[in-house]
Amino acid sequence: MLLTIGIGRFAYTPLLPVMQEQTGLGLSRAGWLAAVIYMGYLAGALLASQITSLRAKDRFYRIAIILGVLSTLGMALSDNFWLWVFFRFLAGLSGTAGMIISAALILHWLVQHGFRGELGIHYGGVGLGVVIVTLVIESMSAYFDWREQWLGLTLLSMVLAVLAWVWLPSPDTEKPVAKQQTQDHPPSPLFFRLFLAAYCCAGVGYVVSVTFIVAIIDGLPGMEGKGGLGFLVMGLAAAAGAFLWDRVARSIGYFASLSAAALLQIAGILLPVMMPSLPFVLLGCVLFGATFIGLVSLVLTMSGHYFPTRPAKMMGKMSVAYGVAQIVGPAVTGIIAEYTGNYNAGLYMAALVMVVGLCLFILLKFLDTKEDRQIDEIAAYSAR
Repeated sequence: MLLTIGIGRFAYTPLLPVMQEQTGLGLSRAGWLAAVIYMGYLAGALLASQITSLRAKDRFYRIAIILGVLSTLGMALSDNFWLWVFFRFLAGLSGTAGMIISAALILHWLVQHGFRGELGIHYGGVGLGVVIVTLVIESMSAYFDWREQWLGLTLLSMVLAVLAWVWLPSPDTEKPVAKQQTQDHPPSPLFFRLFLAAYCCAGVGYVVSVTFIVAIIDGLPGMEGKGGLGFLVMGLAAAAGAFLWDRVARSIGYFASLSAAALLQIAGILLPVMMPSLPFVLLGCVLFGATFIGLVSLVLTMSGHYFPTRPAKMMGKMSVAYGVAQIVGPAVTGIIAEYTGNYNAGLYMAALVMVVGLCLFILLKFLDTKEDRQIDEIAAYSAR
């Protein structure tokens, strides 16, 4: 996760200003490079949803580790925009291994060996990756140019690649698992469509803030230069948030936890524009960071519990919806910002979409369906 998401996805955000300054990268092309990352992720999610074999997942995972290193190195080797497009696409494709494939492999291993079927610690790597990348880039920025900083991140990627390759064991297809965990429990078509729509809304709420948070904070009165601090605080909150939401879900159930996380995320999105002072801006970053990755962790963990024999199947489909939102959200926000002169309207739009998602999560919680009760029962079984 540190390699494929921390560096592969999030290094571009803090490096973008220096790339624009030193290479002449324009705003439009900078936006396209960000969108291409999500396109690569969407392509990977579609691929992951079709992979059923554990061995095939393991091969995809290890190929993606190599792609994660190459996509970072490639950014340093050229200043050609179209090569950057290619390497950002590879970075997005590699990110699928961190968010979906490795999660499926880890969840299978946990259940197979009698551990809790929870992924909070794994997804905490997103926030930790943001923190590490931000600190590394801050430490290099005064001494190295854009190319040398990408090379420095490549060296870090190579270290992480070795650890990621060695530490995750190849799947053991011979070892039996508990009978209750080897049976799929697919939700009804209506329930799945509502769940998919709610997660798509969460994708819009996530991508608008995380894409523009540094620029948004820097553009607030008296907040010049504070965007990096907000990004760091967001990462710290995300690292802890994914772990904490596992505990919340054990106490109140998955859909109640998703509803609570969505409500807090709405507050996190709106605070920077409604109360633009440093304490409230940082509180907004904490609320946003602690909830966006919690939503992802809970949804993909649930997907694995619905399909324990092939967890990447539903994970991939849910991630496609999330990926589409990540492509559409920044594009719409950019258009709105061009007309209004700031990102405030984009944040209000993201919050409104999140309100729709919150309503859907509440509906899923209070629908008298077997799916809601069943998934909490499965999770409780895994936690024993």
